[in-house]
Order: sequence, then C-alpha cells, then structure tokens
Amino acid sequence: MISSNDFRPGVSIVLDGSVWRVVEFLHVKPGKGSAFVRTKLKNVQSGNVVEKTFRAGETVPQANLEKSTMQHTYKEGDEYVFMDMESYEEGRLSAAQIGERVKYLKEGMEVNVVRWDDQVLEVELPNSVVLEIIQTDPGVKGDTATGGSKPATVETGAMIMVPLFIAQGERIRIDTRNDTYLGRE
Repeated sequence: MISSNDFRPGVSIVLDGSVWRVVEFLHVKPGKGSAFVRTKLKNVQSGNVVEKTFRAGETVPQANLEKSTMQHTYKEGDEYVFMDMESYEEGRLSAAQIGERVKYLKEGMEVNVVRWDDQVLEVELPNSVVLEIIQTDPGVKGDTATGGSKPATVETGAMIMVPLFIAQGERIRIDTRNDTYLGRE
C-alpha cells in the first residue's frame, strides 16, 4: 500500500483492477476543509489519461512491476521472439503487446519488458536507436538552405522525416519516443 502523500511522477498504483501510472500530482491544502491530492493518472495498458482526486493520507495498492532485460532474437510469423538475458529462456510477444514502437525493433536489440501478475504491460525500447535508411528521395544541391525535410524509410520499415541532405544508405539516430531525427551516426 502507498499513501497519496507519497505520489510522485512515475509511481504505479492499482485502481479498479488495472495499473495506472502517476503523470502529475498536486498536493492542495485549502484554507477550509481537509487537504487532498489532485492527480493525473495514465492507464499503462490502454494509455487512457484520467484526473482523480484522493484525500490526503489515503492509501491505495501499489503495483509491483517486474522489469526484465530481454533481447529480440528473431521474428516468427506474427510473433517476436525474445531471450531473457538472465535465465536465457525464450519468450514470445505479439506486435499488439509491444505497441506502436515495434516499428523500431531490430534483431539483437535489448529491451526492458515490464510485467504485472505475469501479464506484459509494456516493452520499453531504448530512447534512441541507430538505423540505416533504405529508401529516400535524393536531395537536390541547394535545398539545404530552406531547412526542409523529406520522408525516409529505415531498415525496420518505419517512415520518419529527415533533413533534405540525408541520402540513402546513411545511418541515422532516431528518438523512439517522438519519432524524430536526431542526427547522423
């Protein structure tokens, strides 16, 4: 159990049978009446965000999350095969369990798999990955002055916007959190 006074961004709690992560919190002490904690919670499974108010000192169950480091070894059909880096056991996850960041998943990449009661909640990829561009339009000399961008397809099949001077075959760094180009590698 955790007290509402101990809420911080990133703390996971269990409400109504699902796991919620505290995004924001504000401890309010009005001049009249008792204090309360106003929070913004994000559902880890669905991504829904709600605002909920707790009485100061109210206790709620804390979610005990297990985080394990796994390496993506290969893809078989619609499933992605991972190897646990501690026990060397294989596990399979579907694209739905991994989420939208599956487009950056590359063989040999290490990820953190977060579980709650033997249920996979999320797969955390590194904040940035280095991938090779397999298809993009050629840049025309003199186009870089405008600071424009063009679409490019990387080796995993993801499409991102890159500056005009980037050419096919180059390796670039991509921010997986917001799908942006960070620079050449």
